[in-house]
Amino acid sequence: MEGRPHRRPFAARPGAAAARLLAAALWCCTPVAALAAEAGEAPPGASACTGCHVPAMRATSIPPIHGQPAAELAAALRGFRSGERHATVMDRIAKGFTVEELDALAAFFARPAP
Repeated sequence: MEGRPHRRPFAARPGAAAARLLAAALWCCTPVAALAAEAGEAPPGASACTGCHVPAMRATSIPPIHGQPAAELAAALRGFRSGERHATVMDRIAKGFTVEELDALAAFFARPAP
């Protein structure tokens, strides 16, 4: 092993700490809910929606949300959150979510029902 140069571990290499810090900052700044929706995973809070908004095949007075355009769902959710759109319950529910979480929910429910 004498002819082989000694390699420093990654942690001791110049710039390694900066690279780890940058990676951590990028990971932390990306909304987790948006990443989950893009990956097809249900974002936090999605199970609350499916309690009332059932697939379109069942007749209820509550509209189905699966498969609706994401932009329309996001606009409706933001309207409920801001109070511009009135409802019996949705305005109170939407206020419990951030705008980013509402957008992630809209992106998730824009997909057809499983």
